Amino acid sequence: MTPLFRETFSMAEFDKVVLSYSGGLDTSVILKWLQETFDCEVVTYTADLGQGEELEPAREKAASMGVKEIFIDDVREEFVRDFVFPMFRCNTLYEGEYLLGTSIARPLIAKRLVDIANETGAQAIAHGATGKGNDQVRFELGVYGLKPDVTVIAPWREWDLNSRESLMAFCEQHQIKVDQQHEGQKSPYSMDANLLHISYEGGILEDPSVEPDESMWLWSVSPEDAPDTPTYIELEYLQGDVVAIDGKALSPAEVLAHLNTVGGANGIGRVDIVENRYVGMKARGCYETPGGTILLKGHRAIESITLDRELAHLKDELMPRYASLIYNGYWWSPERKALQALIDDSQENVSGTVRLKLYKGNVMLVGRESATESLYDADIVTFEDDAGAYDQSDAGGFIKLNALRLKLASKLGRKLT
Repeated sequence: MTPLFRETFSMAEFDKVVLSYSGGLDTSVILKWLQETFDCEVVTYTADLGQGEELEPAREKAASMGVKEIFIDDVREEFVRDFVFPMFRCNTLYEGEYLLGTSIARPLIAKRLVDIANETGAQAIAHGATGKGNDQVRFELGVYGLKPDVTVIAPWREWDLNSRESLMAFCEQHQIKVDQQHEGQKSPYSMDANLLHISYEGGILEDPSVEPDESMWLWSVSPEDAPDTPTYIELEYLQGDVVAIDGKALSPAEVLAHLNTVGGANGIGRVDIVENRYVGMKARGCYETPGGTILLKGHRAIESITLDRELAHLKDELMPRYASLIYNGYWWSPERKALQALIDDSQENVSGTVRLKLYKGNVMLVGRESATESLYDADIVTFEDDAGAYDQSDAGGFIKLNALRLKLASKLGRKLT
């Protein structure tokens, strides 16, 4: 019989392990596998990130499997306030399209797993990410950074349960209760969800030439079926973060939840990407990020009138590096922390309001203003008589100074064409 795991751990290394637990098929198998393989106590952690699922069944299932220490947290506000909003202050996009909905959730989970390990005295942490994806990297870089001496267990890299059928057989053998209606049939997609996004991978999406089926999308109507009348919204920004929508003050999680609803109703936020994973392969994923799509448009708009030109350009130059750090799992690294300090400092004067029009999958900017922080001076830029606000002759000297290096090179006979 093929062994269920490769012996990479000493049985004496730990007697308690914290497991990131959803209550679904994979993590329920992992829970039992940990108990049997290592004869250890398992502590479960389940986070409410706004994925829209009831979490109490996860508690009940863990308890039924003999777990004594069960942690369930509502971390929606912390997630948006301390992770999503700081990321959006940088107008972050990975490879020009991906709003990093999965990536930005992993450092928070890693932090909580370490907190619980410290609280319960657990010597090991386990997760359900596979050996093919980026999540294993993100989880483990965070865990090792925050708790250097911890043992990390990644069952998908250790066992030979490499199919849904083998997982179901394991459940049957060990009498693990499975929702047959939900789990007994092969799901067409592998999905991940939180308050920022929902992602879809696998199934027909593994052929990048095939268009996703319309029934796949759960958060948004198709742009073609979106209302024929546009929706207007006003976002109020304070130091780079949205604090109110249409004049109503909202918490960070409330902001994102509201934008998801109104954005999804207007067909906003769908993307279909082939991305370059950190582990070396290309992978296709489809994502719905309606609220994030609106936030990105709005934030760039308020920065356009409140942020100094060179500071804005510096942020744009740094953004790809910042995005790669988050995508690859380096949220807790010193370089991300340093970049974040610069980004946060740049937002001191990014306050005001932005008006957007949402229509059939599009987010269109229709107005931006800041009563106290706008660098836009209508008296200077006007095409009408500016009453001496700007002396146009000043531009001549500026142009000649900047042209000097080109003139010198040309006089030496250097080809500029």
